[in-house]
Amino acid sequence: MSIDTDLRDSMLKATPNLRAFAISLTNNVDRADDLVQETLMRAIANIARFQPGTNMQAWLFTILRNLFHSEYRKRRREVEDADGKYAATLSVQPDQMPHLDFEDLQRALARLPHDQREALLLVGASGFSYEQAAEICGCAVGTIKSRVNRARNRLAELMHLEDMDEDIGPDRVTLSVMHAAVA
Repeated sequence: MSIDTDLRDSMLKATPNLRAFAISLTNNVDRADDLVQETLMRAIANIARFQPGTNMQAWLFTILRNLFHSEYRKRRREVEDADGKYAATLSVQPDQMPHLDFEDLQRALARLPHDQREALLLVGASGFSYEQAAEICGCAVGTIKSRVNRARNRLAELMHLEDMDEDIGPDRVTLSVMHAAVA
């Protein structure tokens, strides 16, 4: 893309003033130079939007100011961590285990009798009350409670869960690694 010589000259003429303005905004010469460069690149990319006969310097200052404010908003959400100390404190639980646990749950649910699976899914997964589930299944509330209880016990057996508080969630090794990473 070639740019008109007069437009190019007026952009070059405005560059020292753009740089001074950028330095006053950023208080950092390197960031100011980057900001001026980005301003000029955007101006060239959008030169078709510039209306000949208007003030090129004002147009460039507007672009620079908008870029600065966009960058400021973005940087406000970022955390400076040059030495990596903050990043070292962050830890994430491995994501493959929940996926595998969910597959195990699906297989175990498939092995339940239909009436128990239906009752458990209505009450446990869909959030219906025992009364609502009984109405949906066309049986007594006590029957639904019994089916849900038998289904939960059978699921625990099929999934080899002994202590629900310890067996659900991250295993002991994962928890100890997570706690060591934070400490």
